[in-house]
Amino acid sequence: MLNNLNRILHFALTDFLRNKGISIASVFILTVTIMLATSLLFFVGVSNYLILQIQDKIDVTAYFKEETEETNILIVRDEIIKSQVVKNIQYVSRESALENFKNKYKGNEVFEKALLEVGGNPFLPSLNIKTNGDPQEYQEVSNILSQEKFVDLIEKVDFSEKKDIINTVFSIRTAVIRTGLVIGAILILIALLVVFNTIKLTVDSFKDEISTMRIVGATNWFIRGPFIIQGAIYGFIAFVICFVISILSFHLLSDKISLMLLGFNSFDYFVSNIWLFILVQVAFGLGVGVISSFIAVRRHLKV
Repeated sequence: MLNNLNRILHFALTDFLRNKGISIASVFILTVTIMLATSLLFFVGVSNYLILQIQDKIDVTAYFKEETEETNILIVRDEIIKSQVVKNIQYVSRESALENFKNKYKGNEVFEKALLEVGGNPFLPSLNIKTNGDPQEYQEVSNILSQEKFVDLIEKVDFSEKKDIINTVFSIRTAVIRTGLVIGAILILIALLVVFNTIKLTVDSFKDEISTMRIVGATNWFIRGPFIIQGAIYGFIAFVICFVISILSFHLLSDKISLMLLGFNSFDYFVSNIWLFILVQVAFGLGVGVISSFIAVRRHLKV
């Protein structure tokens, strides 16, 4: 068994080195495919980061009537918390709202003058509510606030004004995930076809050797083995090249990307998701190389 394995490995390495042109072409195609898959994974990560940044700034605000007692507002808050769809909820009193406004526009003569002309405190007490970003969660919060027992307390809920924004952000996130899956499937198919045809050419060029191996009693797996291992070698070399390129690229471009993408650190993202990147690169490299080789040998070797 061990001797057969050694022979299969020897034949695979010999064929790999003998057909340098085909080997280099296969490794190049797999390298390009893996880099595209890595770029796609990075793009999905950036998209999710940006969308989460937007989602974090989206909230629903319920404004209560000026005479509403704080106790009643807190009852509404507790009712919303019970729904278990809230990520964060903050009660802002009239005094706090006024103070926040003054701090935010301190030194702005236009706003300060407008506040003086209005006189008193024009702000209403409110609840600022954030969920995980799912439109259904915001809709559930809106439904709670619309209950008849709260109608007399609430002056306004701005959910309807932000509904389109919330739906758009959620739709973009869903579209990014679906697009990533589709493009990933296309990349796998392209890589499979390329390596498949490469191995097919190799098989065709070794017909005489295969016939001789059959005559001397070689098993099907002994004949198939070298070609499958060649596919694995193509994939492994491509994986190593892509992994090194990824480390260097994310490290060297990290500062520039951070400036363009609202503080997104590409190198930190790569390090924190390094096993995911390795999994994707190995899957596209070794996986595609071995699978396409197996299919090519199975279909084109008359064993």
